[in-house]
Amino acid sequence: MLDASNTASRPDHAPADHPAIPKYKTGVLLANLGTPDHYSYWPMRRYLSEFLSDRRVIDYNPWKWQPLLQLIILTKRPFSSGEAYKSIWNEEKGESPLMTITRDQTSKLAESLHERYGDQVMVDFCMRYGNPSTKSKVREMVKAGCTRILFFPLYPHYAGATSATANDQFFRALMDETWQPTARIVEPYYENTQYIEALAQSVEAAYAKIEDRPDILVVSYHGMPKRYLMQGDPYHCQCQKTTRLLKERLGWDGTEITTTFQSVFGPEEWLKPYTVDHVAELAKQGKKKIAVMAPAFSADCIETLEEINEEIRESFEEAGGEQFTYIPCLNDDDAHIQALSGIIQDNLKGWLE
Repeated sequence: MLDASNTASRPDHAPADHPAIPKYKTGVLLANLGTPDHYSYWPMRRYLSEFLSDRRVIDYNPWKWQPLLQLIILTKRPFSSGEAYKSIWNEEKGESPLMTITRDQTSKLAESLHERYGDQVMVDFCMRYGNPSTKSKVREMVKAGCTRILFFPLYPHYAGATSATANDQFFRALMDETWQPTARIVEPYYENTQYIEALAQSVEAAYAKIEDRPDILVVSYHGMPKRYLMQGDPYHCQCQKTTRLLKERLGWDGTEITTTFQSVFGPEEWLKPYTVDHVAELAKQGKKKIAVMAPAFSADCIETLEEINEEIRESFEEAGGEQFTYIPCLNDDDAHIQALSGIIQDNLKGWLE
């Protein structure tokens, strides 16, 4: 990452014993969900415990939830989740694809922002769960002289279980700083023109490589309990708008694209239709060729590489589907980096010009 660090020096006219202070700069801190350090049992258990203990993710009474989580769920789930991670693990780099892709995104964004702002910016990334932690990266930025930090949760759509908990952790990290930097939060970008354009280009590129055009594009978003929507979470509405804007940009009608939700967890009702069930129903209705994309994820991860490209694909094929095409997330595609860079530059106005 670009650290934009300069040798610290004692301020002019300060006494000889005054501590050295780095040159002031602005930090841009990207944030994603997180990843286990390894797919073996104990790293998986630590990661899942942190994730599933977050009240933004699971809001059940902790007196009831924690015994169930620690004594039952976390004795078994690290094995099954570990196998899923193992199937997609980047063995060469010893990390999950989410870590690899987020690092690549950060590197490209650092280059882009350095071209515009020079050494006035420091660009890095953190994870809400696991490593590198939000607290450690905020500490590094403050130590390097960042008196202002732009915090950018890499979630196009706002949800309490994603954007809000990332922001919570950032604010907690600021609480530990003696000299708190001025902070800004990047708002969700689900309707950003460049983001929609990048999505559309990814669909067009994928369709150009397919000999038989898919009957329908399934736009699959990560799910959430329906109860959260009823409590005021805007996620569902923002997802629907992204699909509508994508459809309009592609010039399609409503029969060529549909919105679904995946990753259902627990006994209560979640946002519907469920992707895993809907693709099977499409196959039974005679739509034998489908494409699936996941715009809510800024980088491919366990929910896309394993859940969509394995579990959901299997559901479709077992129901009679014949052609399943997964369109990768935007990842570090140039159009995506351009969109994210533009969003960052818009949010730095007034700080850097």
